[in-house]
Amino acid sequence: MVLVQLANSFTGGALNVWGLVPRQVQTLPGILIAPWLHGGWAHLLSNLSGLMILGSLVLLRSRRDFVLASLFIIIVGSGVLVWCFGRIGVHIGASGWLFGFWGLLLARAWLDRSLLDLALAGLVFMFYGGWLFGLLPRDGVSFEYHLAGASCGVLYAVLSRNRRL
Repeated sequence: MVLVQLANSFTGGALNVWGLVPRQVQTLPGILIAPWLHGGWAHLLSNLSGLMILGSLVLLRSRRDFVLASLFIIIVGSGVLVWCFGRIGVHIGASGWLFGFWGLLLARAWLDRSLLDLALAGLVFMFYGGWLFGLLPRDGVSFEYHLAGASCGVLYAVLSRNRRL
């Protein structure tokens, strides 16, 4: 992401045309590309710090779980749902992925009720509980990525509940 942002900075943000624009067939590749693009360094750093922390917590279960959860959240949550239902505009950034991990970690505490999952959810809610407000519409912010990502994180927790990945 840092290398992509470096290239994007040198081109004056020209790479952001590869973002996701809802219901525009030519932007379907944006489902996979948009999470790697950011509106600037502040946007990237805010997403990257959360991705590193929450991603590390998801990795505690297994690498396979991290990869499968990421693919599910990025493709279904931050991709297909935003493409189908998002507001018109260019959607970029990893926030759908972040909110997916957030929803996943919180949902696992409720569903699995293991001591580890409860402790992780407690930490996540203590440090990231304010993200609840990120699920609300705001100008200039793709709350659709946030909402779809969080929903898919919860859905992934439900789908992966009975099997350890």
